[in-house]
Amino acid sequence: METVVSGIRSTGKLHLGNYYGALSNFVKMQNEYNCFFFIADLHSLTTHPTPQDLQSTVRNVVVEYLAAGIDPEKSTIYIQSDVPEVAELYLYMNMNAYLGELERSTSFKDKIRANPNNVNAGLLTYPVLMACDILIHHGTKVPVGKDQEQHLEMTRTFGNRFNHLYQVDYFKEAFAFTYSDKLVKVPGLSGQGKMGKSNGEADCIYLSDTPEVIRKKIMRAVSDSGPTERNQTKPEAIQNLFDLMKVVSTADTLAHFEDLYNRCEIRYGDFKKQLAEDMVLATDPVRSRIEDISKDDAYIQKVVRMGAEKAQASAQKTIREVREIIGLKKLY
Repeated sequence: METVVSGIRSTGKLHLGNYYGALSNFVKMQNEYNCFFFIADLHSLTTHPTPQDLQSTVRNVVVEYLAAGIDPEKSTIYIQSDVPEVAELYLYMNMNAYLGELERSTSFKDKIRANPNNVNAGLLTYPVLMACDILIHHGTKVPVGKDQEQHLEMTRTFGNRFNHLYQVDYFKEAFAFTYSDKLVKVPGLSGQGKMGKSNGEADCIYLSDTPEVIRKKIMRAVSDSGPTERNQTKPEAIQNLFDLMKVVSTADTLAHFEDLYNRCEIRYGDFKKQLAEDMVLATDPVRSRIEDISKDDAYIQKVVRMGAEKAQASAQKTIREVREIIGLKKLY
C-alpha cells in the first residue's frame, strides 16, 4: 500500500477551499492508502504566532480534520511537533541543501517580497522541512496544487541526493496526487484569485461559519452592475461567484442563473441569496460536527495521542535507518 502524506499549516480556521480542494479528497484516500495527515505547527513558526494562538489554531485544525470525515482509525492524524524525528531529519537534510537552490525557491521569493522585515532562516529552509515531512514516512503520493509542485521537485532532489551521497537506494520519489482529473477551483469572495486566509476574513467561507455569517459574506461579495450584452464574457469577480455556485449548488440551479446572465436578466440580489442558502446547506453537516467535536476534549486528546504514537513509530524507524546509513553510531 502506497503512502500519502499531506499537512495543513496551523494558521487559522479551515475554509471552503481547504475542504473541496483537499479534505474531501483525504476522506476518499484513507480507504485506499496508508495516509499521514498532519497539522504543520512547526511550519507556522516562521510567522511568529503567539503561544495562545498557536495552540488554539492547532486544536481547531484537528477538530476540522475530524469533522470533515478523516477517520483516526484509518488515517494517522498527528501534530508535526509531536514527532521530534522530523526536526532531526530536517537537520541532516539541511547539510545537503544548498543556498543557491533554496534562494531560487518561488515560495521563498514570494514570502520575502511580502514580508521584507521577516526574512528568517526558517523561510529559506522551508522546502527542506516540507521534504522531511514526506521523506520521514517514505511518502510517494502528496496531494498538492500546482503552487507546491516546485517543493515536491525539491523533495525528490533532496532524497535522491541523500541516496547518491551514501550510495543507497533508500528514499523513494514523491509525486503530486489528486483523485480527480481536474482540481476543484474554489475562488474567494474578494473578486480575484482563489479563496485564501491571506486575503482577509471577508474573502473566506470558513467551515465553522454560522449561517448568518455565510449569508452576510455572500451578500457583500464583489460583483458589478450586471451584463450589458447577451452572452458576454463574465468579469473575474462574477465568474468567481458562478464557480462557487458550481461547487455547492445543483446543476439545474447553476444553469438557471447562467441563462439569466446570458439574457441580461440576472438580479445579483436573487443570485447571491440562492448561493448563500446553497452554501449554508452544503456546509451544515461539517459545521454541526465541528460544534459537537469541539466540546469533547477527551476525544480530541485521544485522537492526537494515538496519531502521535503511530507517526512516531514510522518516523523512529526512518531515523534509526538514516543514522545507520550516515554513520552516526554509538561507540558504547
